[in-house]
Amino acid sequence: MSEMLWQPTPAAIQAANMTRFREKVSDDYDVELADYEALYHWSLAEPEKFWLSVWDWCGVVSSARGDKVLVNPEKMPGASWFPQARLNFAENLLQKHGPEPALIFRSESNTSRTLCWDELHQQVAHVANYLRSIGITAGDRVAAFMPNIPETIVAMLAATSIGAVWSSSSPDFGVRGVVDRFGQIEPKVLFTTDGYFYNGKFHDSLGKVAEFLKEITSVEHVVIVPFENPASSLQGSLHPSARGDIPNAIDYATVCADYSAQMPAFEQLPFAHPLYVMYSSGTTGVPKCIVHSAGGSLLQHLKEQNLHCNLNSGERFFYFTTCGWMMWNWLVTGLASGATLMLYDGSPFYPDANVIFDFAEQEQINILGTSAKYIDALGKEGLQPADTHDLSSVRSILSTGSPLSPESFSYVYENIKQDVCLSSISGGTDILACFIGGNPVLPVYHGEIQCRLLGMAVEVFDDSGNPVRGDKGELVCTDVFPSMPIGFWNDEDGSKYHKAYFDRFDNVWCHGDFVALTDTGGMVVYGRSDAVLNPGGVRIGTAEIYRQVEQLDEIVESLVVGQQWESDTRVVLFVRLREGITLDDSLRQKIKDKVRANCTPRHVPSRIAAVADIPRTKSGKIVELAVRNVVHGEPVKNKEALANPEALDLFDNVPELQS
Repeated sequence: MSEMLWQPTPAAIQAANMTRFREKVSDDYDVELADYEALYHWSLAEPEKFWLSVWDWCGVVSSARGDKVLVNPEKMPGASWFPQARLNFAENLLQKHGPEPALIFRSESNTSRTLCWDELHQQVAHVANYLRSIGITAGDRVAAFMPNIPETIVAMLAATSIGAVWSSSSPDFGVRGVVDRFGQIEPKVLFTTDGYFYNGKFHDSLGKVAEFLKEITSVEHVVIVPFENPASSLQGSLHPSARGDIPNAIDYATVCADYSAQMPAFEQLPFAHPLYVMYSSGTTGVPKCIVHSAGGSLLQHLKEQNLHCNLNSGERFFYFTTCGWMMWNWLVTGLASGATLMLYDGSPFYPDANVIFDFAEQEQINILGTSAKYIDALGKEGLQPADTHDLSSVRSILSTGSPLSPESFSYVYENIKQDVCLSSISGGTDILACFIGGNPVLPVYHGEIQCRLLGMAVEVFDDSGNPVRGDKGELVCTDVFPSMPIGFWNDEDGSKYHKAYFDRFDNVWCHGDFVALTDTGGMVVYGRSDAVLNPGGVRIGTAEIYRQVEQLDEIVESLVVGQQWESDTRVVLFVRLREGITLDDSLRQKIKDKVRANCTPRHVPSRIAAVADIPRTKSGKIVELAVRNVVHGEPVKNKEALANPEALDLFDNVPELQS
């Protein structure tokens, strides 16, 4: 069994939302649910009762719910949740009123703003009134090319209050990346800023907007938000490259001044009404447009945040994210619990790696979310926030984006905070939610995600479709859940949707993660299934190799792929080295010895090469498949999806791979 790193106190367990919810369910349905495991299995055995309980416990606001919870439960996809319900997503996020802060924003340029709940309501009403005035109705698409600022949330709430479908991208995307996404869904309105700050520099956005609007001809109106001061007028301030090239542009201050309204009005819509269009990474072709429902997204997020994160009204909730990553959409739902959202835009390492912890200390953040790669980078830098910051307010640290290594678990408890619930969570853009994640009433074990989440029938299948425990296999979900996508955009017969998740196992969602269930009831993620290595027919998760290699001081980060060679697959490792370090035979042997000693001889890379950079998506995930294509001389179909596409050139014709 893995080492226990943290466990909640009996008092904390008793006070947790999870415990109080379990006790209420036990009373309501006269069932004996002694612990989380019993509650979890009950949630699978009684899905209608469970999701009704979540609805009531979390206080979902609706004009109608109806008496039907689940229709066609045997169909995956094809099931229908709450078919008689009528609700509005934005209304559920805007239940709270008053002078308390709803949004607290800070950027790396030291810009800061706070919107109280009453101000948030007012701005949403203004923007919604404007959207109605230009003819936006339910089902129309509203897009955003925006940084993570309060006005982005205002625009989303305004759009969804009408029933418009929201889709956002971070402004670091290139022109082709935006066209490949927004061009498919044909938005009528675009929200953008004049620019944004990153790594100490101001980056213009309007030049790119003018370029991509030449191809996205569906956009009829553009709202421009000045990054530094949204209350100012844009008159005469457009970037020269964009002046006159952005048709029907209006500035945000004018919207708020000329389209004033007292309170937002909320269209009552079906549970399955489309809310968001999200996008696959697009590293193997044009991104898939994944459509998520308002009711399904709301109910899943409420369950995850209120129960699994123990989020309560008035608490301060932070996730380091851009508007192009699903964690932004997930974070925003925290408003429905009455939480104050903490927004940060810019580099988490400018001017140094303390900026997020400065924010956490100064603003008394309670739940701090980030990526596994960020935590790994902090460890590599040797940062010790526990010694430099007062983090007494932080009770939970969330991590996602890639597997959190066991060493990063240790780093958090040794160098950030000892008394904290470290919740590694995993799900994805595909479901806009999590399959596995944290739990405030369970211990944290070294290198393990705490549990399978309530209402998610998660299993591990071997290649034959048999459930296994302790052995590695495919992460699957064997029953329906509310946040399954409505479908893919422009996939009328559902064939693309079915191929993405249901081709592998009949009537079972196959997520594409290579995982194992542990004897503690937790789970370990070894990487993406499509990146699994197969030397000699043995399946190896890439995270197993990263864990060993990246413990070495000489190595900043690494990427591993399988190269087809002499009728087999050989393991090829690329490493980015610390400044001043050279990859010589001695270091190569050190790497191999480390992997062999802690994994198996099959894991040992056959070839090791040094590269100056490693390509990654906009959300920071390394792109193993794109590198594998380059190694095999195959085209990478959509380089615009990458944050640093030029890094791919480093993997072309690498001498170490030619023999």
